[in-house]
Amino acid sequence: MLIYTLPFIAAITGWVTNFLAIKMLFHPKKKVNLFLFSIQGIFPKRQDLLAERLGKIVSSELFSFNDIKDRFTSTSSAVEINKVLDEKLEDFMEIKLKTAMPMLAMFLNSDTKAKIKNTLHQEFQHILPDILNNYADRLEKDIDIEKIVAQKVSAFSSDKLEEILFSIMKKEFKFIELLGGVLGFLIGLIQLLIIQLQ
Repeated sequence: MLIYTLPFIAAITGWVTNFLAIKMLFHPKKKVNLFLFSIQGIFPKRQDLLAERLGKIVSSELFSFNDIKDRFTSTSSAVEINKVLDEKLEDFMEIKLKTAMPMLAMFLNSDTKAKIKNTLHQEFQHILPDILNNYADRLEKDIDIEKIVAQKVSAFSSDKLEEILFSIMKKEFKFIELLGGVLGFLIGLIQLLIIQLQ
């Protein structure tokens, strides 16, 4: 009768094997020497390499200073910039100019103020794309995204890295464990059928 437990034993074996395999992705966190060889979790062992590769992927595929430039010069950004520019120029002409140069403000009528404001507005619109592009170029030189990401990931503790990866792939890990049990059961069932047919 014990022979009929074979599929269940195989299912448990398959589940335990996959469970341990997933655990060994992260454990042991420190290298453990076992006579002729040593073992360590794959992610802790390869954390620096993972950090380096993630840095390259983020800097080349996910984050681009060209995207920032495009965003600066997009239609929606232009509308927002023009709105802020209008507000600031209005504030300057009506309030700050009177405080800074009260004598000059006295001689400026509404039409003259409007002309000065429009002239300044047009000039700012003309030079603003160059300013934004130059600023983005400076940021690109000063900020090494690849290096920053690599350093951040390398600095993660093993616990933090495990927590992050489990939060992303918890369902997938559970599915792999369950799949091990299901495949183990099917293999045990096939073995049972082969034994019965002999």
